[in-house]
Amino acid sequence: QEGVMKTRMQPIRNAWSKLPRVVRDLAQSCGKHVQVLMEGADTELDKTILEAIKDPLTHIVRNSVDHGIESSADRVAAGKPAEGTLLLRAYHEGGQVNIEIVDDGGGISVDRVRAKAVEKGLVTQEQAEEMSDREAVQLILLPGFSTAAKVTNVSGRGVGMDVVKTNVEKIGGTLDIQTTPGQGTTLRIKIPLTLAIVPALIVSCDGGRYCIPQVSLLELVRLERNRAEREIEILHTVPVYRLRGQLLPLVYLNHVFGTDSGSDDSPQSDAVNIVVLQAEDRQFGLVVDTINDTQEIVVKPLGQHLKNLSVYAGATIMGDGTVALILDVIGIAQQSHVLTEHARRQLIDANKKEADQHSRMESYLVVAPDNDSRAAIPLSTVSRLEEIQVSDIENVGHQQVVQYRGQIMPLV
Repeated sequence: QEGVMKTRMQPIRNAWSKLPRVVRDLAQSCGKHVQVLMEGADTELDKTILEAIKDPLTHIVRNSVDHGIESSADRVAAGKPAEGTLLLRAYHEGGQVNIEIVDDGGGISVDRVRAKAVEKGLVTQEQAEEMSDREAVQLILLPGFSTAAKVTNVSGRGVGMDVVKTNVEKIGGTLDIQTTPGQGTTLRIKIPLTLAIVPALIVSCDGGRYCIPQVSLLELVRLERNRAEREIEILHTVPVYRLRGQLLPLVYLNHVFGTDSGSDDSPQSDAVNIVVLQAEDRQFGLVVDTINDTQEIVVKPLGQHLKNLSVYAGATIMGDGTVALILDVIGIAQQSHVLTEHARRQLIDANKKEADQHSRMESYLVVAPDNDSRAAIPLSTVSRLEEIQVSDIENVGHQQVVQYRGQIMPLV
């Protein structure tokens, strides 16, 4: 099996081979000068994925040359070299392939993106103002979005980055955009090494079995019932668990499917099982009924009725002949609003508040003067504890004292 899988792997150079000519021809038609650099051209990935990303890569590269890189005159006026640079970079990370398209152009105007999104009715003015710059940039991935001032053969037609995003997600990948005004833009695609066979964690929820790709799996946490009731808190209507001092938002899988019967977990279970997952740059915990096993699964595409459901990435046939659905971790996170900037800020604020409370906390020594009362002494004022015999206590006038290390020590 391993040998057969290796025969499917091809270097990404095969998908990049035509891009320098695409850039050269487009740059000439736009009156620009652009050089293409490549890093990691020997990075290998599955032939099926390689074929699937050729069109998205071409579209991104054309956008970078047309939208991103300025004319030679504008670049010189901005203190940049007259010739723009487009860098194609690929590398393996965490069982996935990262592909980056980096240009040193003018970057994306976040304010212009917000205004255009409001103008097209994609978001309201209030929503646009509440968005962080990072969230606002992602608006260009929405259908029909374009900031081009005029329609050309390359841009302004409203058919663009949303198609790229859809094609990348079809092969189990993600697309992220980072931009710095005046310095350039980076588009990062994360895709699996292969779509044929992937290692997965098998979990159960409400009687059904589901597969979670291990590439998104960080760790597993099991909480006894009474401990879960104490330690799972509610923050702004969102259940959270404090994992090593950091708040982890929880998503109940039966809530995602809408199959829960009003309780957050199975009443028969004596524990809460949390699968800690990574979705883009955020972490969250997926609560399931049981965690079964890990195994390599053959990924099958979804049928017509399920392919538009964002929480599923595919299906597989288990050893006993039953069909198990493969969960889309990012789709679940997006549907549960775990990836929103608002949710991230809430967690950061809560963690900061907790840290401030800890910094103001003070330790006390609690004593019992008698059977019915308690008193507390700041631990910072206590130098040591000593046990003395009652017979060693003496009276000096109305004050009780004791001989301690060669000195007379008053007692309170």
